[in-house]
Amino acid sequence: MRFLRIVSGLACAIALNANAAQVENYTQYLPEGTNLSVLVQKIGATTPVLDYHGDQMALPASTMKVLTALAALLQLGPDFRFNTTLETKGSISDGILRGDLIARFDGDPTFKRQNIRNMVAVLKKQGVKEISGNVVIDTSVFASHDKAPGWPWNDITQCFSAPPAAAIVDRNCFSVSLYSAAKADENAFIRVASYYPVHMFSEVRTLAKGSPDAQYCELDVVPGEFNRFTLTGCLTQRSDPLPLAFAIQDGAAYAGAILKDELLQADIQIDGTLKRQTQATPAGTILAQTQSAPLHELLHMMLKKSDNMIADTVFRTIGHQRFGVPGTWRAGSDAVRQVLRQKAGIELGNSIQVDGSGLSRHDLVSPKTMMQALQYIAEHDKELDFISMLPLAGHDGTLQYRGGLHEAGVDGKVSAKTGSLAGVYNLAGFITTASGQRLAFVQYLSGYAVPPEDQRTRRAPLVRFESRLYRDIYQNN
Repeated sequence: MRFLRIVSGLACAIALNANAAQVENYTQYLPEGTNLSVLVQKIGATTPVLDYHGDQMALPASTMKVLTALAALLQLGPDFRFNTTLETKGSISDGILRGDLIARFDGDPTFKRQNIRNMVAVLKKQGVKEISGNVVIDTSVFASHDKAPGWPWNDITQCFSAPPAAAIVDRNCFSVSLYSAAKADENAFIRVASYYPVHMFSEVRTLAKGSPDAQYCELDVVPGEFNRFTLTGCLTQRSDPLPLAFAIQDGAAYAGAILKDELLQADIQIDGTLKRQTQATPAGTILAQTQSAPLHELLHMMLKKSDNMIADTVFRTIGHQRFGVPGTWRAGSDAVRQVLRQKAGIELGNSIQVDGSGLSRHDLVSPKTMMQALQYIAEHDKELDFISMLPLAGHDGTLQYRGGLHEAGVDGKVSAKTGSLAGVYNLAGFITTASGQRLAFVQYLSGYAVPPEDQRTRRAPLVRFESRLYRDIYQNN
């Protein structure tokens, strides 16, 4: 028996080495210097069928959302809902709310201005015509910075990287139009819709068409306090306005200004001022409230579309719920690690997770660690209903147009989370092979760079690599 075990182990090692060598052959299609690790394992198996640097730490990018989603389901449950309320500790009489109106925001990433309007309408139906106290914006559910450690500074004003604050309205993103001036060297001007409570200033110089300054003069935005933004740089003369969108930096100020505007539009007088509450206080009497969709529905959106806002508010909420403290990045990180270990037996070890979205350049995870989560998901998918939330190759989400998988002939056969940052192209998920075998796989690919002259076709090497790798996995397992 011992001899058979030795022979079996030797055969397994030979097979792994052969498969690893096959991957080595495919790396010829990648740009020089690319870092790659690949791990493929049958569902329920304890050893991989392919291990190419599977213990190598890498930037997980948005595959981090797999860990976030799993921890959220285990800690919060699929039916958890975010809850935003209008409260008071005073009373209503003779049309006057005698006391403060407290808007308690819960970190709902899907909350909209229309929700505020609807809650104000409920307030109006209760006969409120005047608020004798202040309008208080309570954001105590979260604490510390709304920006995670390791987020690139130049992404902060981009809407995909909008800080996941406690108070979020319309994804904390707003749009503007930038118009070039009629004459060169004059300032371009900005138009902002009146319903956005932001202030935009232009220091953008208009350039004549064909100006030699255009090549290296770029637009930049400088955020200031209370959602004030200054645009700098240059804009070449153009007939149509340039559409731009920016991320709100102060969620509480933004939500407060919108609530105040909706109250005034409803002819509700405010005697006090707009204030912010960051320390937790006992709940008051709820006058109106809005609930989000159930967590499972939010995670479906998060995973299919790789939604960073949902991932990071959920991440901070896990910390809040697990430890009973305001949601911080540290609390979220500790809570996810604890939940995965205690409820799923997943050890994150020396992995680094500082956010829920994977936007941070501090995050580090190995394929072997991610494989633990994938194996647990597959073995418990009846109760989790997780795999259906992942993008399906050739069909939906971020895998709808993945060229390498399409050329590999695995459309409809791969359900996986993508992960993309500058120079990073990751995948983590599941494949059903031609023989009907179900495998979990992780691809962590970073350091991907092409020469400037190849920028227009920079994904071509990736497509060639993935098409060959996944065709091999699909046909030969």
